[in-house]
Amino acid sequence: MKPIYPFLLLAGLVGCDGASQTAAQAQNAGRTETAIFAGGCFWCTEADFEKIPGVKAAVSGYIGGRTANPTYEQVSKGGTGHYEAVRISYDPGKVSYARLARYFFRTVDPTDAGGQFCDRGESYRTAIFALNPAQRGVAEAAKAEAGRVLKRRVVTPVLAAAPFYAAEGYHQDYYKKNPVRYRFYRGRCGRDARLKEVWGK
Repeated sequence: MKPIYPFLLLAGLVGCDGASQTAAQAQNAGRTETAIFAGGCFWCTEADFEKIPGVKAAVSGYIGGRTANPTYEQVSKGGTGHYEAVRISYDPGKVSYARLARYFFRTVDPTDAGGQFCDRGESYRTAIFALNPAQRGVAEAAKAEAGRVLKRRVVTPVLAAAPFYAAEGYHQDYYKKNPVRYRFYRGRCGRDARLKEVWGK
């Protein structure tokens, strides 16, 4: 059994006894659905979501821009309009889209329109890319809930899904392939420290 992380309890992803299934989720067991979130650096977003019970895989990539098949150099330079994002495959029998959306907001500073943490610029903006009207409605509800909790304006948009381009291979599972460098980057960037300031412990 996977360990129960405190931040999963905060985000409502599991109960105190580790239970997360509802009757509706039980009916969906074994299926695979997709969600797309842009949360700043995709290394960190991928690492955060792959901890969640029910998430099968997370792929780092680019979405929302004007250039087909963009490279990391093009996106990071700016001007293509792309976000760094993560495409998540998950089992709706184990975790719902609503819980993923709620969790997403607690992994970012949704009041920052200029990027995330030490990463600034258009590619590091936050967004939820809804793949259908049902996801849009759930995402908008999660956004409204985040605003009520923070008592501040949430600037993270909910957008219609656009073509998603997987990032280069060396970006995939970066936190697993380069754990020391990843931990150094995440710490120096101030991601977790800022999340505590925004959301509390």
